Amino acid sequence: MKTKSLKNLATTVLVCFATTATAGSPHWNHTEESTWWAAEDTSQQLPLKFPYATCGVGKHQSPIDLGAATLDGSKSLNKVAAQYGTDTTPVFYNSGHGVQVNTSTDYSGALKIGDESFPLIQFHFHEPSEHVIGDKKFPAELHFVHINADGRIAVLATAIDIGAENAAFQTVLNNVPHGEGERNENSGITFDPAALLPDLNPEDLDYYTFAGSLTTPPCSEGVQWYLLPKIITISSAQLEQLKGFYTNNARSPQSLNGRTVLSTQ
Repeated sequence: MKTKSLKNLATTVLVCFATTATAGSPHWNHTEESTWWAAEDTSQQLPLKFPYATCGVGKHQSPIDLGAATLDGSKSLNKVAAQYGTDTTPVFYNSGHGVQVNTSTDYSGALKIGDESFPLIQFHFHEPSEHVIGDKKFPAELHFVHINADGRIAVLATAIDIGAENAAFQTVLNNVPHGEGERNENSGITFDPAALLPDLNPEDLDYYTFAGSLTTPPCSEGVQWYLLPKIITISSAQLEQLKGFYTNNARSPQSLNGRTVLSTQ
């Protein structure tokens, strides 16, 4: 299968699982997260009648509270490199649940994990942060979502705090449509997602990692998370602009169920 075809497949998978609901799937929003698992698709019979059941019964759900986790820095972990680059035709997308940027089908940027490359499909924002450290929540969080040719998902995440204005983030805010489900495909803007990474060596990232899930319905598990130990900043005015799209679009921390968080540090 050609690389472009794989990218098209990955894009389709991600639009179905991590943004708006597919046709016929139950509507959901973040205020109802405690009952996502019970949402019924009346067009289906059991066992497909409850498409978001994993949100309630899954044992490796995301996000998590890092303050409650056991951290293990003793193991030898894969080298992780964010090998992004300028995308000539990004799609600025209002997913109905958040501010998102989809990469083009010919985009070559990827997260290299060991010897494997996971193409970058999209990145999006949550307000406030989904991952927490005890009682500490950050004002926002950024997720870079990657899907390998075999469908495996890797998410690279960084917390966002208030500080200096972020020019790359402002470009996103200025170009995402305000209407739910709307896309801006003809901005004429080139954009390098690496501009939104914190001050780390992109070719050899430090990180925390654990097995988890999508943080939105259907909450599918088998997602490998890589949390960066440094933050990026946006201004308070930019945070308010982000809230003008969506606010409180963050899932609560989920039970660790015995999971250990591994660290390169």
